[in-house]
Amino acid sequence: MVKASVLIVVVLTVLIAMGLRWREQRMPQVAAQQRRLGLIGRGKKGLDRWVTAAALAVVATLVVLGGLHWLRVWME
Repeated sequence: MVKASVLIVVVLTVLIAMGLRWREQRMPQVAAQQRRLGLIGRGKKGLDRWVTAAALAVVATLVVLGGLHWLRVWME
């Protein structure tokens, strides 16, 4: 079960990061601001995106797998 949850977290992290990047590119204010950033600023922006995606993926995995666990407990 641990391997499955780690795999779910990794897949969700990548998908959420792709969604956040797409959202940043679609918003004109953020896209214009990102063009002005230097190398360090772009790196920090990317790191922030990945950390946010990982946090959201962990919360989503905990909610889904925890919900499935409690559903199984209540069904017994």
